[in-house]
Amino acid sequence: MSETIVESSGNVFVDLGYSPDEAAILQMRVDLMAGLRKFIKAKKLTQARAAELLGVSQSRVSDLFRGKWEKFSLEMLIILATKVGMRVTLRAAA
Repeated sequence: MSETIVESSGNVFVDLGYSPDEAAILQMRVDLMAGLRKFIKAKKLTQARAAELLGVSQSRVSDLFRGKWEKFSLEMLIILATKVGMRVTLRAAA
């Protein structure tokens, strides 16, 4: 059985068939979620304590940890990141 290996475009969402603009936003959302999870783990916060700091319910923090990116807008993730002191920047690359 022969499998074809296709090189990634660098964005999994483009590879899955999303338009480039939609894929860029989805990638930003996933990156912010990963950054928030990393922050919470590094600070050794419980989900309940993280929820207090973020001003959301514990179930929202659980959604964050389970990677439920469809439940978070880019704007909401930026707000959550800034609430815990993360610096969010946007870099445009040609």
